[in-house]
Amino acid sequence: MFFPRTLAAPLSRLAVAGALALGAVGAAAPASAEDWLMASGYPEDNFLTKNLRMFIEEVGEKSDLTIDLQSNDTLIKLNAIKTAVQRQQVPIGEIRLGVYGNEDPMFILAGLPFVASTYEQAWALKDLQKPYFDEVFEDAGLMVLFYQPWPGQGFYTKTPVNGLADFEGKKLRIYSTATQQMGEMLGFQATILPFAEIPQAFSTGLIEALFTSPQTGIDIQAWDNTDHFTYAGAIYSKNAVIVNKDAFESLPAETQEVILAAAETAEARAWEMSAATTKEQIGVLASNGMTTTDAPEEVVTKMVEIGGEMMKGWRETASPEAIAVLDAYLEAR
Repeated sequence: MFFPRTLAAPLSRLAVAGALALGAVGAAAPASAEDWLMASGYPEDNFLTKNLRMFIEEVGEKSDLTIDLQSNDTLIKLNAIKTAVQRQQVPIGEIRLGVYGNEDPMFILAGLPFVASTYEQAWALKDLQKPYFDEVFEDAGLMVLFYQPWPGQGFYTKTPVNGLADFEGKKLRIYSTATQQMGEMLGFQATILPFAEIPQAFSTGLIEALFTSPQTGIDIQAWDNTDHFTYAGAIYSKNAVIVNKDAFESLPAETQEVILAAAETAEARAWEMSAATTKEQIGVLASNGMTTTDAPEEVVTKMVEIGGEMMKGWRETASPEAIAVLDAYLEAR
């Protein structure tokens, strides 16, 4: 199990005060230094959200800044959070990096199959990507506070997965352009859909399978629509907690220092929490009646092959600076 050496704070549960009432979200003025709203797209029992709560607790205990987290798409839809933070509709939010592959190929690098297929590799890739992402987000008026990794991924299907033939023609929901390409190369009809639309897509027949993490399967109660979870690992993509740079720099220097220190702790803790939850979450799927297995060798071999092919394609679209990051990672891997 992966435990970052920089982890400096114990895991603790956050007791949160009642949420502030929220009016319409429009082109709002910057939030005050004492009271910030934060947007996230995931439920309260998701480990990512739990880690956000712990980050918020530490900031609140050590500074005068109160952060009111609105989770589960209740404030702003997940795919709109980046724009909302840029426009200072909210000063801080959590985004899924793979959504923005059309803006820069670097956003989907961690989503290529078997490029970074362990937590240690995902941590190393994250560290090498940081300077690149810092520039990208700064150009957008943003800065990254910390990253959170998703657990390894697997296939949710209605029938057992014994080999590649079981994927042929199936309608698969995926979450990024990279996983869409992977799904199609595996034989699926792959469709990108937001997290919140998964249950309805099953009910209308738009999809019949998923490729995603155990955490997402629990969040959407995948056992209502599928019977089998086939774990492949393969991809450890990540989220980023971002802040509007002007809003951050308007805070007192001591508050900025508190936020950055809490963010460093939260990032290390996110890796620990993600690693610790995978086995437990697969157990939750099983306890709800799903059959859980590891992917057959034929599927894993094909996914490794696809990852190599996708990496070649990625190089064709990436900038020299992005390619240099990948090369440095591969050399060190």
